[in-house]
Amino acid sequence: MADWTKKTILRNNALLQYIYETSAYPKEHEQLKELREATAHKYKDLSVMNVPVDEAQFLSMLLKIMNAKKTLEIGVFTGYSLLATALALPEDGRVIAIDPDKEAYETGSPFLEKAGMQHKIKFIPADAFLVLDDLIQNGEEGSFDFIFVDAYKSDYLKFHELTLKLVKIGGIIAYDNTLWYGSVAESEKEIVDDLIIKFRSFVIEFNSFLAADPRVESSLLSIGDGLTLCRRLY
Repeated sequence: MADWTKKTILRNNALLQYIYETSAYPKEHEQLKELREATAHKYKDLSVMNVPVDEAQFLSMLLKIMNAKKTLEIGVFTGYSLLATALALPEDGRVIAIDPDKEAYETGSPFLEKAGMQHKIKFIPADAFLVLDDLIQNGEEGSFDFIFVDAYKSDYLKFHELTLKLVKIGGIIAYDNTLWYGSVAESEKEIVDDLIIKFRSFVIEFNSFLAADPRVESSLLSIGDGLTLCRRLY
């Protein structure tokens, strides 16, 4: 089983703690903190399936700079990034959130409600590919300002083709975990964890594909477990 405590590109724990305590925690919304703590209590090490505090803080600022109003999230878990997104959107902003795990979402739902963000969120407990196909069929192509993808890495290439249709020209698609425990820069024989090995090749293939994709300009950021931003060009 992967060591979830090392799901950050920063190998110096003291430096990571400095970033959290100096920059991230002081600005963390109260309900985000409560959601993070409730998730850690219930899911233990699996709680890192939510984005880390500093990454959520970055995404929040990005959404505000973009003046994003209509967003989409693929992969929700208990909803830390979802709440961070909802808080960053204007009062009339909206986010469609898709995840088949309704139970995990319901763990975070009380904190979304306590923060007064439920009216901005439409949660769909379903297979994301079916929902994305429906959105495309219903005339939603090119209508989203921002899309966040944090799902099975083996599906990222397929998600990319669909999200590119749904995001507007000039809009941003963000893909999480694109450094995958740092394994993308290691040889397979150096990796002993089966979970990391299982998805490593998919992440490497996806990163190479994005670098050569003329439809987007992209930037792979060394925050959290790696975050790739893609701006649709046409």
